[in-house]
Amino acid sequence: MINTIIFDLDGTLLNTLEDLKLSTNYALKTFNYPERTLDEVRNFVGNGVSKLIERAIPHGKANPDFEACLKCFKEHYANTLQAHTVPYDGIIEMLTKLKNNGWKIAVVSNKFDIAVKDLCKRYFNDLIHIAIGESEQTKPKPAPDGVFKAILELNSTVANAVYSGDSDVDVQTAHNAGLKCIGVTWGFRDINILNNAGADYIIDKPEEIFDILNKLNS
Repeated sequence: MINTIIFDLDGTLLNTLEDLKLSTNYALKTFNYPERTLDEVRNFVGNGVSKLIERAIPHGKANPDFEACLKCFKEHYANTLQAHTVPYDGIIEMLTKLKNNGWKIAVVSNKFDIAVKDLCKRYFNDLIHIAIGESEQTKPKPAPDGVFKAILELNSTVANAVYSGDSDVDVQTAHNAGLKCIGVTWGFRDINILNNAGADYIIDKPEEIFDILNKLNS
């Protein structure tokens, strides 16, 4: 019986793209590097903020300003992460229905841990039981470490869990953890990327997740 669902955060539950772009460009501008467009940042996200800045700054990690630019991004984003961020339409209703029906709900993100916990508390309060981000103790996705940690903290099992996210990284994460992946098309990647990555199911609206969950438990 599937009773546990683990969500990605950025591009799945929250539209964080504008705030990520603003903090990326603030850091780049601070070190006199060209700013990036929204579409460029959209394609840079998904593997954590270190990889985001590596992709955004000229010459990546080889750039002598890389570490300082990353630090600048984190400091700016920590103070502005909610400026333009909003839940996608239908997300609050979906999470509320899941919780009211007894589902165990977690978030596992490649965003740094303190930001994940802050955003989940700010936007979802008690709708999310466990929120886990990247830290020294948790390898970034597609490593399954965060998923396994969430399952353990929820007192669940791999056999009872499913994963949902918007990117190829999420599909890889789910499969690395031995879970089915429900891909969502309203986020940062398009349906072709989800299909090519091997998503087990794909939905276009949050409420469609219940059809999949019912199918998994039929």
